[in-house]
Amino acid sequence: MADTGVVETLLRRIEKVDDGVDSLETANVLEVDHQVIVGAVKSLQALGDVISAELRSSKHWELTEEGKETAEQGSHEARVFSSVPLEGLAQSELMKLSFGKIGFSKAMSNKWIKVDKAHEGGPRIFRAVENIEDQVREKLLQVQKGSSSQLEEKEKNELKKRKLLSEVTVKSYWISKGSSFSTTITKQETDLTPEMIANGSWKEKKFKPYNFEAMGVAPDCGHLHPLMKVRTQFRQIFLEMGFTEMPTNNFIESSFWNFDSLFQPQQHPARDQHDTFFLSDPALAHEFPQDYLERVKKVHSEGGYGSQGYKYNWKIEEAQKNILRTHTTAVSARMLYKLAQQEKFTPVKYFSIDRVFRNETLDATHLAEFHQIEGVVADYGLTLGDLMGILHQFFIKLGITKLRFKPAYNPYTEPSMEVFSYHEGITPLDNLFPFTLLEFN
Repeated sequence: MADTGVVETLLRRIEKVDDGVDSLETANVLEVDHQVIVGAVKSLQALGDVISAELRSSKHWELTEEGKETAEQGSHEARVFSSVPLEGLAQSELMKLSFGKIGFSKAMSNKWIKVDKAHEGGPRIFRAVENIEDQVREKLLQVQKGSSSQLEEKEKNELKKRKLLSEVTVKSYWISKGSSFSTTITKQETDLTPEMIANGSWKEKKFKPYNFEAMGVAPDCGHLHPLMKVRTQFRQIFLEMGFTEMPTNNFIESSFWNFDSLFQPQQHPARDQHDTFFLSDPALAHEFPQDYLERVKKVHSEGGYGSQGYKYNWKIEEAQKNILRTHTTAVSARMLYKLAQQEKFTPVKYFSIDRVFRNETLDATHLAEFHQIEGVVADYGLTLGDLMGILHQFFIKLGITKLRFKPAYNPYTEPSMEVFSYHEGITPLDNLFPFTLLEFN
């Protein structure tokens, strides 16, 4: 709320006139800053239709600081002329004056002075006329007195180019009486309280109109689920390390890609209905790369590539069964097969973070689905040290620096190890995710 005294004074001035008052003139009469009157106008507008305020703008010319100095002391060229005595003045001495450089060129243009370049002591300035008329100063004095309208636009623009004049836009309010005009300020109520309703006082009170154009309180924005937040953080780390994300939008996989291509035997307990969700419709998959299927079948049943195999009768019927994928490694198997089809091998780094499904007994710590993080690096000459370096860098970016690597045996990855990490205030994390190291010889 603006100063109450200024508001009441403004209302009394409006009351005495019929058509209205100008805020700028009112500020000059009251000898206060114009913004004080503007604040009073805004406060009265907030009270309803007490006043009517129309915003007006006008332009006028004002002297700049340099213009004020020129109006007081004369133009640069006139001051140069006055500085040159009858016997003349060395040009070097004239240029030392603050107004010398600008005034010299203007005075030469007006033919008020002349230069004797052949003088014994060097170039010397002499007066070329006896008297001068400082029209620049006279024009500035006219503007200063409020008679800028007597000057032509060309003259004003010339003074503006010399940075002696500036055109100023002034905004003011034309203030008149509103439909609810009153010299008494009554604060409008903004809330209808239970007490007002109970005692009936609301009937005598004035309420501030509801502003339907006002912006409402911004609703709280959504937030990432904690799991999604962690997933986003992990994903960003992998991308920073140069990994490419694998497509993991196929929750349904055939047993071939989920188990057989990873050389998990068909009689393995994990392939039982107690551990895996099998689909009834469609129950079977039919499209497989036949040459690759035959090689996988041979390794299972007979061995090959340095493996003795499992020595059993491998069945295509088991490989065709559709399931909800039990791990994202099925996606890795597809990507590695696709990589092997290239004419020229190129090193790759893949990762994935997505849901997998297990037929678990539900309890406080087990669900039928969970998220798995997986990575695959394929290149020539990789060692276990490369794998440890990648894991170490990943945890460093995660903010965990205390790591311990322990050799471990996994029949489907060799060599294998487990990663232990320690963080102050958090329980130790054991074997956070499997990470496969592949070496091409």
